[in-house]
This record gives sequence, C-alpha cells and structure tokens, in this order.
Amino acid sequence: MTVVHSRGTRLVRLLPALVCGFSAVLCGCHGSDIVLPGTPVMTMGGQHRSPDPDFAAYIVQIDAITFTRNDGTVVEPLSYPETIDLTKLTTMAELVEAPAVPEGTYLSAQVTIDYTSASILLNEFGRAIPATPVDSSGVLMSTATVTITFDPAHPLVITASQSDRVDLDFDLAAFNSIDFSTSVVTVQPFIVATPAAVDQTVMRVRGDLVVVQSPTDYIANIRPFYDLVSALGAITVNVNDQTYYNINGITYTGTAGLTALNNTQLANTSVAAYGTLDDLSTITPTFNATQVYAGTSLESELAEYVSGTVSERVGDVLTVRGVTYLSDVGVVTGYPFAQVTIGPTTVVSEDGVANNGLSIDDVSVGSQINVSGEAGITAANELYLDASGAQVRLAPSQLWGGLHSAAAGSAELELLSLNNWPAAGFDFAGAGASGTPVDPNAYQVNTGTFDLSGVGPGGLVEATGMVAPFGAAPPNFIATSVSPGSSEEQQLVLQWVNGGAIGPFSSVTSAGLVVKLDNGDLGALHYIRTGPSTIDLKSLPASPLITTTGAPPGELVLAIGNDTLTAGVSVFNSLAPFITRVLATFPGSNTTNKIYQLVAYGQYNSSTNTFVATRIYVALEEVTAT
Repeated sequence: MTVVHSRGTRLVRLLPALVCGFSAVLCGCHGSDIVLPGTPVMTMGGQHRSPDPDFAAYIVQIDAITFTRNDGTVVEPLSYPETIDLTKLTTMAELVEAPAVPEGTYLSAQVTIDYTSASILLNEFGRAIPATPVDSSGVLMSTATVTITFDPAHPLVITASQSDRVDLDFDLAAFNSIDFSTSVVTVQPFIVATPAAVDQTVMRVRGDLVVVQSPTDYIANIRPFYDLVSALGAITVNVNDQTYYNINGITYTGTAGLTALNNTQLANTSVAAYGTLDDLSTITPTFNATQVYAGTSLESELAEYVSGTVSERVGDVLTVRGVTYLSDVGVVTGYPFAQVTIGPTTVVSEDGVANNGLSIDDVSVGSQINVSGEAGITAANELYLDASGAQVRLAPSQLWGGLHSAAAGSAELELLSLNNWPAAGFDFAGAGASGTPVDPNAYQVNTGTFDLSGVGPGGLVEATGMVAPFGAAPPNFIATSVSPGSSEEQQLVLQWVNGGAIGPFSSVTSAGLVVKLDNGDLGALHYIRTGPSTIDLKSLPASPLITTTGAPPGELVLAIGNDTLTAGVSVFNSLAPFITRVLATFPGSNTTNKIYQLVAYGQYNSSTNTFVATRIYVALEEVTAT
C-alpha cells in the first residue's frame, strides 16, 4: 500500500507552477508511470433544509480524512484536525478543501471523529442543555473512524488536471440516540460520502487571502471552519457588480468592495465567501460569490465572537440562546446562552444587504446574530460579551408557524419556532410597539408578494427573513421567502432499542422498504417531521412504503452500515443495489445483524401512503458482524 501524505500533495495546489515537479516527486517521471494530480473538491453539509431539532450545538474535531484508490494507494488530504459544529452544516454547506491528489479511481474514504473535547448542546423545550457523548457500551466517547465505501457504479474518479466534487454528510439523526432525562447522547457514527455534481447548493468557502488578481476575482488558500493554520488547496473566487462585501464593519457592493479587499492590511488574513461552485474543469476550482466577509466582520485576533439567536432583550442587554463562542485564538466552544451588551456605538449590519442605516434598534427577539466584542466568564461560569463598541451582524431567521389567516402581503400565525427554537423559549417583552409584548399566538408576518391562498387555517408555513426592529412590531417578521410546509423537505425517523432489531422490515422489494411497526424493539421514535411538527407513523392507516420512485434519480444517496463493518457505511446511488444489500443484511434467517436507526428525507404522499425519498440511511448497531 502506498500512502501519499497531505503536505506533499498540497504544495502543487498552493503553487500551481509546481505541477510538473509534484508529478516527478510522486512517480519519478518514468514515462508511462507518471501519475498526474487532480483535485477532490470536498464539501460538507447543506443536504437538508432544516437543522436537526434536537441539537443546539454539536462541536467535534475531525482528526483525519483519507481516500483509498483501487490499487491500494491511500491519500491524506487533510493535514490538520478541523473543529466543526455539525449543526451548522445542516442548512449551510462548507467547502472544506481542494488539495491535489494523484489521479485515479478511489473506492472508499475514512473519516476519524474526535470527541475528547466535544461540546454538545441539546435543544430541550427552548433551553440549551450540555450533553455527554458515550459509545454503545456507555463509555465516554473518544475517537471513532468510519469507513465509507462508494457505490461501485459511482466511485470517486479524480481526473488529471481537473477538479471533482465529493460530498460528506454527517447526519445527526442517523447516529445519535438521546436520553433527555440524563442529557446523555449515545453515539454510533454514521457518515455518508458520495461523488457529487456542481449544483446550486449555497455554501461557504473560507480561506487565507492570497491576491486580488483581477477586477472580477481573488485567490485564496482554503482554511475551512475556524482553522487558523491550514492551506487546503487554492480556489478562485469570482465576484461581480452585485457582490456584497462586509469588511471591518463597513459594507460595500461591487468594485468598491473588491478594492477594499485589496488592502495590504488584509493580505494573508481569512476571508469568507458565500455562493455556489462554478467551474471544475481545471485543477483549481472556481466559486461564484454573492457575499464576502473579511477583517473584523469575520474574525480578528483582537476580538471574540458569539453567534446564536436572541431569546430576550432588556434595554441594551441581549440573551443569546444556543451560543457558539469563538475566541481570539480560534478556540470554539458551545454555551447554553450568553449575555451580550450592545450600545449606541455598536455597528449593525444585515448580511447580504448594503444598508448602513441600521442601529441597535434593529436587533430584536428572534434575531440570528454574529457579534464581536470582549468576552468573559462570570463567577457562575456563564459567558458574557461586551459589544458596545464592536459589531453585530444580522443573519436571516427561519420561522415556522401554523396559519390563522392570510391576506395580500400579510399573514397571522401561531408561532411554532424561530431558528429551530420553540416559541416557548422566547421572552417577547418590549418587542412590540411602545414597549408592548409580542403575542406569539398572533404573530404578524409581512409576506410581500408570496401567496398563501393555498394554505388552509392551521396549515404549516415556513418563512425566511428578518424580525422587526425592537419596539416596532407589528409586523413581527418581514419575510424574504414564504412557502407552505407541505412543499418543504420532510424527515422520516425510526429508532430501535434493546440493542437493535434483527427483523425490522415487513417488506423489502424492488419498490422499497416497509418497516414493521409492531416490532417489539421499535423505540419511541417513529415519525415523519415537517419543521417542528411530527406525524406518528403508527397513526397512519399502515406503515408507509419508503421508496425512491418519483424522486430525481441524480439526487439519490442510499446507505447502509456502521463504523465497525469492514466496508463501513456502503453508499449506493440507485435503489436496486441498495435493496440487494438490505436483503443480504436482513435475510429471513438473520440472527446477527441488527438495525439501530433509519432516517429518510423526501416527501410523504398521504393518498398513496408512500414516502418518496432522495436519501435513505439505514444505520446498523455496532455489534453487527463484518
């Protein structure tokens, strides 16, 4: 077996002129033995529309990622451990790396997750509760390595002098079992990886600024998440006249922003862009940016940062719930809440909107914020941050509600959740006009031009936008998008207890799977979730058929396995081989293989009692035989 280490492979992507030298180092330039490099563009997350409702934070460390080629060559593209909050990946993807590796066909990947410094917060009735992660034996989690085997019909093919995308999904529902009574999370890691095409998935790419090379782009060396040291491959970021910039608290649009970015003081500092992948036809991928952040607006060694949702405001003091805290040296920690003080000199901006007229009055209950300042810990071990002379960035909030009534441009809802927090977790005192409280049972939404005429009373509604300024409601929420809940992606979840079940299905056919709902080992979780609302599978006329018929074929990701199997988690991009593997795992004579969780994403059709899924994950108990 040949191992190609990450630092050697990365040099070519940092310095494109060294491509030939890199090839010679790999293979000695012996004629036909030369193996040229290509670029795996690794992305994580963004597969699902809504965040996992059970977790407020899930901060772990990824120690290693490797790929194994069909000749046994193992490449290690990740040079340093990366700290990741997996809850952030549910709604926003991250472009993790784009290093050079030898061309070829790669059959599997391995990911090592480190829990030794994990920071996990549960979302329990509107409160963030610290949780303890343990393995299936009840022992405190340390590290776990998951093998992912690509679909034999769709391996990861790295083409010389080109870029090829591979996407990783850490599905929290598929590998975590929660005991809320003890705040213990039992972890049986389940990770899915699959080659993926360029699509319109909105993602973030963060990197070390190298150069603004033209009026329409800049080059960065990728440093994902909160990394302060790595350089995981070069990327060209395209910008245009509509690109929004937020640099050191000042917002720009177009050329003025790129000029500000091209400041020598920003050289070799982190810059983050939001947008979509563009061109993978060359060894250096390109990215189309709609928003760019740099300087103190992103991170600074002179400040500390808190992000989360404002659950209460009293004067100029905010209570921020479900906090991710970023220290001035890049350490990331989850806190149940933080007290944040703002003031007249606090700079306020709205992500993606070049509006310099905002003030602290625009920060209200339900605002999703990223705020900088000077932090400290109280005697009660509670986090606080003084942002009175710093900056608050307002990000769009996601709302779910039950419709009371709708008219042109407006709707009244029963507020169910804001940014995944139930309405009961908010104190709306003072948020209304003249300091009156906002009534979450009669929550007023400015729907703009969006039409809700097809949603009846009590129907679910999802909206994205900004909460109204503090003390100015109604309306309570100004939406930039509104949709019926029935049009949103749904999640089907089942969990088995007592060490899993050996016969979980009443039917496994070429049409799909039907779960045996009367199985004695089926636990309390058996539902279809739409936003914060659930339907008990046992309340349906019969157990629904879980199928891919009717789903877009190019989007199918089906997986079965666990971290203890030799093949690990086996991934398939079509139904037939997945069904074959399920049948082989659970034959009629099975007495060994046990199911742990089943999670699927798609849409439930009540008229046919089918769940049409683009993703189906069957997680097996770790005791499963290899």
